[in-house]
Amino acid sequence: MSYISSKDGTKLYVKDWGEGQPAILIHGWPLSADSWDDIAMPIANAGFRAIVYDRRGFGRSDQPWSGYDYDSLADDLRDVIEATEAKDATLIGFSMGGGEVARYMSRHGGKDVAKAALVSSVVPYMLKTPDNPEGVDQKVFDQMAKGMKEDRAHFFADFFKDFFGVGMLSHPVSDEVLEWARRTAMMASLKATLACADAFATTDFRPDLKAFKVPTLIIHGTADQTVPIDTSARPAAKGIANSKLLEYEGQPHGLFATRKEQLSNDLITFLKS
Repeated sequence: MSYISSKDGTKLYVKDWGEGQPAILIHGWPLSADSWDDIAMPIANAGFRAIVYDRRGFGRSDQPWSGYDYDSLADDLRDVIEATEAKDATLIGFSMGGGEVARYMSRHGGKDVAKAALVSSVVPYMLKTPDNPEGVDQKVFDQMAKGMKEDRAHFFADFFKDFFGVGMLSHPVSDEVLEWARRTAMMASLKATLACADAFATTDFRPDLKAFKVPTLIIHGTADQTVPIDTSARPAAKGIANSKLLEYEGQPHGLFATRKEQLSNDLITFLKS
């Protein structure tokens, strides 16, 4: 299968690898399903079915004008589950993709889901507000939007250095990985890129946490500058019943590249549990 159609006719590109109990991997902003390849292959080789798709507006999927709110994105996830006939699936959401997992659990009642995993996830709430003091200030997101509108390619060149923890003394990924990420980000439409950034910045998933009724694994790097752990994984672990938090000491946001073997092993262990 290469494409499925969502309820509103948007075509979504889907990879479907392996056989066995399904794991549906949802990519982060502003990348594509390809960012999961190094994790999806070990999952498929371990006897599971790895299903990965490009979010609308990104990668090889259609680029409609609308549908970038989390309700619509959770509906797209439901359409993928139905089209692939995935039953007793494990939902694995990276970064922005964690929001789709959370909203799916509440909006669709966790239908056909046996387990969930949040990796470097934006859940439960990114924005700093009086009742969310550990959040990120609105001006940070405003500056991101301004940078993308002025020169998106240049913005992403800097953005991915923080994403993968690249600095003067640290270079956990190659220059080629940085260039791949930038090129992948540029495949998305500007509309989708801006609208999804606004969605993950401002959507409050705290009410969705009680909808997690399945075993949930949370994985996050303690040095994540893109989605700080005190804004996300730690409060998510407190708010999700029957959850387990694994903290990757000193690791940045892009764990699928900086700790691919460790992440694969932890996810496979969770899938087998």
